[in-house]
Amino acid sequence: MRASVLIVDDDAGLRRALVDRFEFWGHRAEVAPDGEQALALARRQAFDIIILDLSMPGLAGLEVLDRLKRDGCGADVVVLTAHGSLEAAVDAVKGGAEDFLTKPTDFDLLRRTVDRCLDRRRLDHMAEAATAGAAGLVRGGNPAMQKLLAMAERAAAAPTTLLITGESGTGKQVLAEHIHAVSDRARGPFVYVNCVAISDSLIESTLFGHERGAFTGAVGRKAGRLELAAGGTAFLDEIGDISAELQAKLLHFLETGEFERVGGNQTVRVDCRIVAATNRDLPAAVAAGEFREDLYYRLNVIDLHLPPLRERPEDIEPLAEAFLARLAVDLKRPRLKFALATLTRLKAYHWPGNVRNLRNAVERMAVLAPGDVLTLDLLPVEVSAGPDDSTLQVSGLPYKEAVTAFKRHLVRRALAETGGNQTRAADVLGLRRSYLNRLIHSLESGADLDE
Repeated sequence: MRASVLIVDDDAGLRRALVDRFEFWGHRAEVAPDGEQALALARRQAFDIIILDLSMPGLAGLEVLDRLKRDGCGADVVVLTAHGSLEAAVDAVKGGAEDFLTKPTDFDLLRRTVDRCLDRRRLDHMAEAATAGAAGLVRGGNPAMQKLLAMAERAAAAPTTLLITGESGTGKQVLAEHIHAVSDRARGPFVYVNCVAISDSLIESTLFGHERGAFTGAVGRKAGRLELAAGGTAFLDEIGDISAELQAKLLHFLETGEFERVGGNQTVRVDCRIVAATNRDLPAAVAAGEFREDLYYRLNVIDLHLPPLRERPEDIEPLAEAFLARLAVDLKRPRLKFALATLTRLKAYHWPGNVRNLRNAVERMAVLAPGDVLTLDLLPVEVSAGPDDSTLQVSGLPYKEAVTAFKRHLVRRALAETGGNQTRAADVLGLRRSYLNRLIHSLESGADLDE
């Protein structure tokens, strides 16, 4: 991070020395000989770091610090003074200074202090970037995705029921959360229900609640997820796989806003927005008699179709950068970045698991990276396979290295041909699935499975 630094000190010789030092460290430095000029500069342009002397003609350093904070200056202030008393240090920190250093200047200590401030600023910036582009909704360069997000945000302003469709891993839940967050229901709850993760015997109770004694184990009245979503949004994931009986009850709720708890006869009215999602082809399910046509049309007031990641390659890099930004914050490693070759390979891969697949690959690299640069060798085997792997060159390699290279080539090719599906790749190679898994790990770690 190349920082913008303002040096405020009445000692011309020290100002020159600090400018030389900061420029040597790769930063851009400007100077002010007194507090008034420092305040004028800080109002005209943004600085990352301000090095501030406490004892100067005119405005004292603590007064300058106070005015900087009142003006909303976002720079980190490091106080540097020859009058290094504990009382002055406490006053400076209370006034908003990041640190307190004494003269004569210890440049090594100053650099560590500045680097610590810049690392924290990097983490803050990464957290902001990760929040703004969270989990698959980065506004990249794909026109279809930009149009979809604009449509979703317009739809969020109305209480309309929404249906989100798309392949597994495209980010349907995240889009639903985004719709909730930009709607006038944002202050209300967002309640998630995975309709296939709950057994058929419990899904009705989960959605609508139950009364005491409704079934074995129902020791009291319990509110369902729809009640809990009152005033907010209920997100019904995998809606295409619910039973015919539940489809009828859900249709009634969508039409009236009313239902009865399991085992009860009291009508419950709930005001919540329904957002449903599925990776099934619902029109085909309707034609096959597996999904109610009237429910489909009631859900499909506005259909938001999330395209697979392979159809929007422009979004791969910004998505990967957003995921890495969040991971860098979580791992407290603010300097993490992709090597150019790694980004090139990420953009070339077809991502059969879509956004979730990409996120998992980035997380794997970030966790395993020994340094700050995510290099090609950290990629999962199926991702690292590319067009340049179509031929294998082992001429001149020692026997063991040639054998390892050939194994890696075969595994990469099989995984590339099967979209990363290890079970199918094992069939292609004539191997057991468990052996292929161990082989992949051995190739990634550099160990020899056969030794």
